Amino acid sequence: MTSHLVDLWPPAGVRVTCGDLELRFLDDGLLAALADLAAQGVHDPDAMPFVVPWTRGTPDEVRRSVLQYQWKLRAEASSARCGLELGVLRDGELLGVQGLYTERFAVTRTAETGSWLGRRFQGQGVGTAMRLAVLHLIFDGLGAERATTTAFADNAPSNGVTRRLGYRDNGTDVAVRDDASVVSRRYVLDRATWSARSDEQRAPVTLEGVDRLREFLGVS
Repeated sequence: MTSHLVDLWPPAGVRVTCGDLELRFLDDGLLAALADLAAQGVHDPDAMPFVVPWTRGTPDEVRRSVLQYQWKLRAEASSARCGLELGVLRDGELLGVQGLYTERFAVTRTAETGSWLGRRFQGQGVGTAMRLAVLHLIFDGLGAERATTTAFADNAPSNGVTRRLGYRDNGTDVAVRDDASVVSRRYVLDRATWSARSDEQRAPVTLEGVDRLREFLGVS
């Protein structure tokens, strides 16, 4: 990533390393690889963990959905509202994506997380590790006071990761999925709980590009 691009677009310089995982800005090369990964499958065909069923369709339709969504996130990012999705890599191999989303972060000091993994990388503990990495970015890098997340009640892996990392229940909503109602669980993790996390959740972490990202979000 050239320094000139990072000067113009600070999110491009963000990088988090945590254990053997790396979270990195999705440049167009990684984005094409992410689109291919999504086209290979993200979940069982009978399941749907997303409100918007972007994983359905032909492989090329799924690829284009990924590209359009990521380009939209880039175009709309500002201090007022920002969605930053980072590619998750292990030994140079792209496994999925981990995102953080916030509105007026300088005021709310709150960020929401969301993620997905390619099917062949699921069930290996990667989901917990990548969430832990982005929480380091949110709390230690950006100075957040709260991190939030949601998951459908029937999404056991996502709910399991969330509870494992110390979030507390924060109510439920009723969403529409495939023209039917479904319960969505809300969770919150505050700074005090994050700071008191156990030793096994203290993997060495390196944060890069955070100062510029803070400026981009209007955080002094």
